Amino acid sequence: MTRTPEVPFTAATANRAGMPKDCDVLIVGGGVNGVGIARDLAGRGQRVVLCEQDDLASHTSGASTKLIHGGLRYLEYYEFGMVRKSLIERELLLRCAPHIIWPMRFVMPHNPSMRPAWMIRAGLFLYDHLARREVLPGSCAMDLRGGPIGAPLKKQFTKGFVYSDGWVDDARLVVLNAVDAAEHGATVVTRCACVDARREAKAWRVTLRSDSGATHMLSARALVNAAGPWAAQFLAEHAHVPQKKSLRLVKGSHIVVRKLFDHDHAYIFQNPDKRIIFGIPFQGEFTLIGTTEVDLRGPIGQAGIDGSEIAYLCEQASRYFERPVVPADVVWSFAGVRPLLDDGSGNASAVTRDYFLDLDTTQAPLLTVWGGKLTAFRKLAEEAVDLLAAPIGLAQPAWTERAPLPGGDLSAWIGAAQRPDTDFERFVLALQARHAWLPAALARRLARGYGSRVDLLLGPAQDLAALGAEVAPGLFEAELHYLHRHEWARHADDVLWRRTKLGLFHSAAQRAAVADWCHAHWDAQSLETACS
Repeated sequence: MTRTPEVPFTAATANRAGMPKDCDVLIVGGGVNGVGIARDLAGRGQRVVLCEQDDLASHTSGASTKLIHGGLRYLEYYEFGMVRKSLIERELLLRCAPHIIWPMRFVMPHNPSMRPAWMIRAGLFLYDHLARREVLPGSCAMDLRGGPIGAPLKKQFTKGFVYSDGWVDDARLVVLNAVDAAEHGATVVTRCACVDARREAKAWRVTLRSDSGATHMLSARALVNAAGPWAAQFLAEHAHVPQKKSLRLVKGSHIVVRKLFDHDHAYIFQNPDKRIIFGIPFQGEFTLIGTTEVDLRGPIGQAGIDGSEIAYLCEQASRYFERPVVPADVVWSFAGVRPLLDDGSGNASAVTRDYFLDLDTTQAPLLTVWGGKLTAFRKLAEEAVDLLAAPIGLAQPAWTERAPLPGGDLSAWIGAAQRPDTDFERFVLALQARHAWLPAALARRLARGYGSRVDLLLGPAQDLAALGAEVAPGLFEAELHYLHRHEWARHADDVLWRRTKLGLFHSAAQRAAVADWCHAHWDAQSLETACS
């Protein structure tokens, strides 16, 4: 199923091979669902084109709480099937990408004025047993007095509960799925929108338009609408198809502050409005707090956090942390729009996070993805491709369940896999032994971002000088070239805020230096294959 050409086939060569005039499946949307479907289809031998109007993971999929989890709170809404499916995927994803996904323990301080202890224990028992666990430890009660876990909390919180979930670098999850899709033969183009799709009996006649205004005509046997919050708008305005479902667009905003604690556990806090927020260790020096859930007002692409959301997150975090969190502490914030299936729930928190795959075969096949959550992307993609199999004559079986994402197979460095968390630590040691000249902090960051593909980035380098100029602290030209050639980076923000989070560590002047370097070295059209 995997393409085996005469020369190594990478994301870069796929992108620069030029846009085809026809394909089996065109996918609209470069979020996690779109790239997941592209990866699965390409691995089953289909000719796939994926177009994204902006950068990969530049909207919903890159603005999540960054958790691989079943969704403990959804048990209150009796979403047992969705939670179980997500818990199964949680275990699979931990094994397929140990560099960007890892286990995390979550502490819930018990607040008797919220949910009673018996309810929390019952929920955690279900959470532990709805799906088989091989990697993550189960839940337990915890005494918060006198230890490092309870130290950052107000003294009134003496008891709590601890359970396990996973953390993920969400933007890298999207990019690595796109890389794998490209290395299986898919054509991935960014900054290129599908502006018109005309449906015929056996094909779609599509017009793509780049951010420069150039256009390209394409014929596809099937079309996948994975436009996320734009899904309904795409159907009505560009595909000329009446929509059968409606979305409830809910904005989720997060803030990042300097770290509030020194340990590796995260916190989950219950709020008086019956919502929850998380306090998560982030990038070593920060704490991520989120999320809000408010109905979107205004254009989708312009969603941003507002002052009331910042105040809400600070207020709720301050109910638990001994040190108050105030708006002046915020060093970064982001907001994403969740495309939730509108099930008539009055409360945004109660709207289902499950997905629906709508296949229309009255003419050339059209598959629309409604809703979904980050953790379930692989299963969603597998089910989507299975649905398309009969209409497009696809016979190859599903293949992604045990397939590592790019960089996730560490066996060449450490031997047989054991546990994802300990495997990664063994990999870091192996990387440092092989490249002793790498500073320890840089070695760990590169290991986290690129896994076993790190040698593709480092090449034959034997010292730091061989990585080129240090454009900003910890960011060398070799990494910038790698991200441009292999991961569709075209602008400084693609690097600083999505493919890495180095923007958090750099001053405004240092970020400007990266922007100047990118402008000077990257031809804005070098990845423009869609409309050439």
